[in-house]
Amino acid sequence: MTNTPSPLARILAHREWILAAIIILMTVGIGTQEAFFISPDNLSELLDDTAILIMLAMVQMLVIVTRCIDLSVASNLALTGMIVALINVAHPETPALVTLVMSIGIGAVLGAFNGILVWLVGIPSIVVTLGTMSIYRGMVFLLSGGEWVNAHEMTPQFLAFPREVTLGLTTLSWLAIIMIVLVALFCRYSATGRAIFAIGGNPKAAVYAGLNVGKYQFITFCISGAMAGLCGYLWVSRFAVAYTEVALAFELQVVAACVIGGISIAGGIGSVWGAALGAIFLGLIKNALPVLGISPFWQMAISGGVIVLAVIINSRSEKQVGRRILREVHQ
Repeated sequence: MTNTPSPLARILAHREWILAAIIILMTVGIGTQEAFFISPDNLSELLDDTAILIMLAMVQMLVIVTRCIDLSVASNLALTGMIVALINVAHPETPALVTLVMSIGIGAVLGAFNGILVWLVGIPSIVVTLGTMSIYRGMVFLLSGGEWVNAHEMTPQFLAFPREVTLGLTTLSWLAIIMIVLVALFCRYSATGRAIFAIGGNPKAAVYAGLNVGKYQFITFCISGAMAGLCGYLWVSRFAVAYTEVALAFELQVVAACVIGGISIAGGIGSVWGAALGAIFLGLIKNALPVLGISPFWQMAISGGVIVLAVIINSRSEKQVGRRILREVHQ
């Protein structure tokens, strides 16, 4: 006898489509109140404003799928951003492309440090990344002496890269789109991407299948760190300032985007599109509520309420899956 999935299970099976529909309806609804909100210029600005969150949410998804978490991404971003800004001040002749590659490399090294502690030392990821979050943030202060690096100290080439416009979108926005496609292809078609989901779904079975769980967790931390480093340069050049509190507490928004996008905090369940849509949803709330005249304090309350609701829905979804598996086993 075949068990028919519950209505909730059928709905949650299309989580990304539902979230996309909610985003579209919210955008159109706000546009009926404030027409400029749905203008091409404003929508492209919204994407530009959300691009960094999208990129970080996608790779955070990979970490969470392996039953880990990276709370150091914002501190990695701030430290890498400060390093490349100081290098730009000391060596203004450095090409933007070299700065870009350098930021990815620095971020990857910082991410690898997290991964080594999780893989080889066996410390839980939440403990490791809470520690490195403080270490990296402290290093920003030590390197800068608490001073800001301002726009007039940075070269035009350093500042121009993420702002250049092609086909109506900035380089920053195009990078977010390209990264979505690349990470989606990585997850779907690469052996490493498939292994990451396998170890998150069932670590014990993955070990029996010959997969080194710690090694793949290390890989996800390296990817997360590299993306955080890239975003460090993009953030500093876009906002034309580097200082100690850059992206302070931004890691919470990154994790929230993943949760809203249907990524299970227990691991094994998630998608690139879900993480990207979760980030866009948060970006939409951030940009829409001020337009509607809603207080910033209510913005925080609404965002928090959405996150709690998403966690409840995710929990219910996982229980439904668990019950179906148990019924199939008993049959």
